[in-house]
This record gives sequence, C-alpha cells and structure tokens, in this order.
Amino acid sequence: MTTLLLVRHGETPWNREGRVQGWAATGLTDRGHEQAQALGAWLADEYDVDRVVASDLRRTRETTDHLRAAGDGLPDPTVDRAWRERGFGVYQGFLAEELFEREPDHASGDSVSALAAAPEGAEGIDEFCARVESAWAGLRERVDDGETALLVTHGGVVKVVLSLVTGRSRAAALTAHSPPNCSVTEIRLDDGDASVSPVRNGF
Repeated sequence: MTTLLLVRHGETPWNREGRVQGWAATGLTDRGHEQAQALGAWLADEYDVDRVVASDLRRTRETTDHLRAAGDGLPDPTVDRAWRERGFGVYQGFLAEELFEREPDHASGDSVSALAAAPEGAEGIDEFCARVESAWAGLRERVDDGETALLVTHGGVVKVVLSLVTGRSRAAALTAHSPPNCSVTEIRLDDGDASVSPVRNGF
C-alpha cells in the first residue's frame, strides 16, 4: 500500500482578498503560518512521511518549511516547478470578480481554475493539465511500494490530480471549489486501485 498526501499551502494575502495568484511570489499571512504549523504537528502525529515534494513557489515553500519544523525527521523536500499552480499571465493579481467581468462566458460561480481563456503569458487549460498529469505520472513511478509521500502544492493542481485518480471529468474537477488552505487529501494506491479520502479540511 502506497500513501500519497496532497496538501494545499497555507493562506496568503491574495487568498484572503480573492485575487488570482497563479505564479505570484506571495507569502503566507500570519494565519497561513499558523495553519502550516498546526498542520505540521498533526502530520507528525498521524503519518510517517518518507518523501516530500513541493512546488517551487514561495507560499508552498514556506508551508513546507513549517511542516518540516514540526515533523521530526521529515526528509528534505524535492522542489519542482512542475507542481506550480496554473499560470494566469496578465490576469495574475486580478480580483476574481473583475476577471469574470472580462470573461462573460465564465460564470461568476465557477472556479478561476476552469477559465477557458488563455490571456497573454498564461497557460491554457490543456497545457496546465498536461503538466500536472506528467508530474503525477513521474511521482507515482518514483514512489516505492509502502512509502508515504507528501505533496505540498496548490488548489488547481489538487483538482487535476483528483480528476486523474477518481476518473471525474476534467471540467467537473476544475469548476469545483478549491480545497481549503492546509487541507489534506489522502490517496491510497494498492495494486493499481486508488481510494481517496479528504482527511483534514484545513486548520
């Protein structure tokens, strides 16, 4: 049995304000630091983690630092830009409601992850999903049977991974709300079969 833990980073100022983050170098708020510290303590009690992988963006690196500080013996992370959030180009920093006004075909209740438009400097949905799918396949190949691996990443990435594991359509996954900050989703793999459980809904 292999266990993969998907963690979304702690709260950032742009999360709080409802801004499109993409690849922005936003750090954690005071609450985000507290969330990550609490998550680290919880993980240390609940799991023996063999491998840590993280996005290279600031908010995930700060979250990972807190997890490692709380978890005695947690291994050094492999930091990989393949696990970044979707790049939104010139839309980065927009309030979500402003973006919806610019994209009238995008319903205001939808997640920004599902935005079909690819403005200047952005990744299209297909490009973003292909990047995450490739990273996920590589991670599954590297993780040994019986290991527990921790992936610290972003809401959009978590949604793409869950669509791959559960067979849920990409459209349905991307339009769903992002998981809360510092939430944990457990994926157990056993002879090719996968079971998914949201084990912590944030802190």
